[in-house]
Amino acid sequence: MSAMPMLAVRSSTGICMWWNNNGNSEGGNYNEYPDFEKEVNKSCKAMVFSPNGKYFAWTNSNSVKVCTTNTWKPKVEISRQKVLDLKFSPKDTYLMTYEIFATNKTNPQGFNNLNVFLVETGELMMSFVQKKQTEWEPEWSGDESIMALMNGGELFIYEINKCALGPSWDGKPTKKIGGGRGGRISICPSSTNTTLGFYVPGTQAQPSTCKLFAYPNITQPVATKSFFQADRVEYLWNNRGTNLLLLTVTDVDQTGSSYYGKQSLQYMSSKGDTAMVQLSKEGSVHAVAWSPKNIEFCVVYGHMPAKATLFNLNCEPVFEFGTGPRNSIYYNQLGNMLILAGFGNLSGRIEVWDAQGRKQLGTTEAPCTTLLEWSPTGLVFVTATTAPRLRMSNGFKIWHYSCVLLHETLWPTGEELLSVCWQTYPRGTFKESVLNNTKVQGIQPSQPIASKQAYRPPSARDRTAPVKIHDNAEAPGIPGGGPPSKAAIKLKKKREAKKAKKANEVDSVSPSKESTAKENSHINKSTTGDIEVDKKIKNIMKKLDSIRKLKQQQSEGKPLEINQIAKINTEQELLKELKALKI
Repeated sequence: MSAMPMLAVRSSTGICMWWNNNGNSEGGNYNEYPDFEKEVNKSCKAMVFSPNGKYFAWTNSNSVKVCTTNTWKPKVEISRQKVLDLKFSPKDTYLMTYEIFATNKTNPQGFNNLNVFLVETGELMMSFVQKKQTEWEPEWSGDESIMALMNGGELFIYEINKCALGPSWDGKPTKKIGGGRGGRISICPSSTNTTLGFYVPGTQAQPSTCKLFAYPNITQPVATKSFFQADRVEYLWNNRGTNLLLLTVTDVDQTGSSYYGKQSLQYMSSKGDTAMVQLSKEGSVHAVAWSPKNIEFCVVYGHMPAKATLFNLNCEPVFEFGTGPRNSIYYNQLGNMLILAGFGNLSGRIEVWDAQGRKQLGTTEAPCTTLLEWSPTGLVFVTATTAPRLRMSNGFKIWHYSCVLLHETLWPTGEELLSVCWQTYPRGTFKESVLNNTKVQGIQPSQPIASKQAYRPPSARDRTAPVKIHDNAEAPGIPGGGPPSKAAIKLKKKREAKKAKKANEVDSVSPSKESTAKENSHINKSTTGDIEVDKKIKNIMKKLDSIRKLKQQQSEGKPLEINQIAKINTEQELLKELKALKI
């Protein structure tokens, strides 16, 4: 296995490897790796590294190929022509392939489109019918002792050492749990304990539930959490497999406050603890991520500008990153840095933070980014613009953690970049480096960054600058603790100045206008006792109020129409009529 992580690149013309050939993990001299035989094929639908980085697998129009990463030479080739996706088991032993489920006249039941192969030999070990294209992957325990999947509302569990694999495979599960129609299964990633999460959606009268089981006991859950308003859930385990976050999602927000539905965040632990994570800003939950150090998690939430907060294992906020245009979180594999970013319909702003020192290390912008991934070294990261999400300006960039651009490759016109991914390594291969402010040699982007200054028409250019969306943004800091930072003091002064200015504007209203307003208010409230007369008075008052506004515009130098001037000339007649009605 190479000491420097490779970058696998899949495009409309095939698959190749890129590497940093200067041997410096923070350098930017990336080129195609010559020892990997480039796959020239327009039908490469998927590629993946095994979790421990021992193998690299990819598909083409005829087969699935697997090579070892220490030599980059082919190991096995599996003849499957319609494979759309690939995934390895946690210890690199098995390779799972997925094909679109289909039926025909000779086989109306359909064929087994989910297959599990032994990587060492390429032998077919298990096969299933999987009709779902999303969440098609079976769940494995960290030690590969059990595999589980949902099928037809039932949870099937296969104990690998008790199943007849290979040619004698009969598809019979070791255990199964019913009553899970529309549910979802997840097994924690730990190799030392096997905790299984089983979610069952609620009915109109019953809440949704998620139960945690300590396998092999699947009759008595160690923790249960019930909640309403959940059409589906997303499981988020920490690396130890002891703590679980459930992101619950409803497709439609009944309150109408969000187009994207409604989300909430639930917490569960293998000790039996459960809680709902309390978020201090209304709006969607945009992103959730566990720190690889397993002691805290980060959440980006709320209406834009979104808030980012660190929580401990008691679901208590321990640090606020302030607010900003963000919807994504990326921890590096060492857990000492994280990225807060805003992609999709946001500007592509990237913030790199020291996760332990709680300070910002750098910021940059990568517009039109569809993919971001940290290198296993934890010192650089890649951003890419890929198809089919975006078919123009495809390419990838490699950045230093200080947000200095190290490398840029733009894709040729007429070709498309489909995906990139870093080579994986066993946990603990790379150690944490000391983070410093030493300047790193970088390059300038080939495409100039668009001006950040908003267009203002000529008529508005000499006026006071408009209020910006972040004028009232919260500064980073510890929730409720410690003296305010310089940034917080600056924001506070800005808010106070803004309030004072607004108060002065209110105080500067002319006495004549105030008295007129009071007089009008008094007239509006007074009654004569005759309903018809009161209606006429009210109608005249509306006309007088309209005239007052026109006269104010005239005094400010605004040109009036002929009919507006004629309306002003009727003021005296209206006043006489009003006086007569009040007698």
